[in-house]
Amino acid sequence: VQLQAYGGGLVQAGGSLRLSCAASGLTFSSYIMGWFRQAPGKEREFVARISWGGGPTLYADSVKGRFTISRDNAENTMHLQINRLKPEDSAVYYCVADKTIAAITMAPTYWGQGTQVTVSS
Repeated sequence: VQLQAYGGGLVQAGGSLRLSCAASGLTFSSYIMGWFRQAPGKEREFVARISWGGGPTLYADSVKGRFTISRDNAENTMHLQINRLKPEDSAVYYCVADKTIAAITMAPTYWGQGTQVTVSS
C-alpha cells in the first residue's frame, strides 16, 4: 500500500491550501481515509476522516468549519481543502487509511509520508 500526500506549502494566515493523497496497492473504496498532522514538538493528532463512499465525515474540533475532506473513488484520491489557515495549523500532514471506523481516528494501519504545511502570521 502506498499513500502519497502532496499539496503542502507556505501560505499566509487566512489563506487556503488543498492537500491531496494518491493511493495505490489497495482497493480504495474499501478503506476509510483520513488525515493526521504533527507539529514540531507535538504528538500526531487526528484531523479528519471520510467513510468508504464519501460520507459521513468527522473532523477534529480545531478544524471544524475550515477544513473539508473529500474523496474520489474513481481516481483513488482523497483531498483536504483547508481554508482560513492559522499559524497553529502548521504541521506535517499525513494521509492515512484503515478498514475500520474505530482505528482510523486512533491508530490507522497505513500512513503516507506526509506533506509540510507552514502558515506565516
